[in-house]
Amino acid sequence: MAIHATAIVDEKAIVDDNAEIGPFCIIGPGAVISGGVKLHSNVVIEGRTEIGEGTEVYPFASIGLQPQDLKYDGRETGLKIGRNNVIREYATVHRASVGGDGTTEVGDNCFIMAYAHIAHDCKIGNGVIMANAATLAGHVTVGEKAVIGGLVAVHQFTRLGALTMIGGFSGIAQDIPPYMMAAGARAKLFGLNSVGLKRHGMSEDTIAELKKAYKILFREKNTLKQAVKKVQEEVPYIDEIQHLIEFINENKRGICR
Repeated sequence: MAIHATAIVDEKAIVDDNAEIGPFCIIGPGAVISGGVKLHSNVVIEGRTEIGEGTEVYPFASIGLQPQDLKYDGRETGLKIGRNNVIREYATVHRASVGGDGTTEVGDNCFIMAYAHIAHDCKIGNGVIMANAATLAGHVTVGEKAVIGGLVAVHQFTRLGALTMIGGFSGIAQDIPPYMMAAGARAKLFGLNSVGLKRHGMSEDTIAELKKAYKILFREKNTLKQAVKKVQEEVPYIDEIQHLIEFINENKRGICR
């Protein structure tokens, strides 16, 4: 175990022998730090926080601190961060508050850039990229391999679907369906994230079917209910189409169109 002499590690924290704790880091009593984790310097970890193997945290990041929520009553809540993530300078990831399942979650292989913020009770899938100063309010859900541009603000309880691409300096107040691009101060959809889908190995045939579904759902003059029914009748019900339709049907904040 490599713990710098200036680091403060509570005796009740669990730190793997293969973790590296840099200068002036502070680790509280509820933390569990797995093997291969590297805290560069001046990292603060509080609360019931688990950090998975191989995750790297850069200077001045604050992980597992009390949520910024006026309803929070001091109860014990948690934060779980998966494997092989990169969390850059001054990023903040908060533990859960009240009104959820008690745990904020970040998946594996995510890249959280400088000054990004993940608020209480968020659920972040694997392979998500958050650019500089991207901000998620409480209870936001982000699907696998979504990309969130710099200075994006996402409203609480909003969902971003898998493989979505959110343009920088956007405001997201409604759910963004899987596989789509969105941007704008009051975000609108701008088509299928075709480049991202190709980069992640999606076939040309599948992309073509998703384009058909997109046109029916968001370009024709139908209600969303009518459009969903038409997609189910006219587009082959492959797994990706099924996932898209299920995401739309489960919305509570409305669907960005």
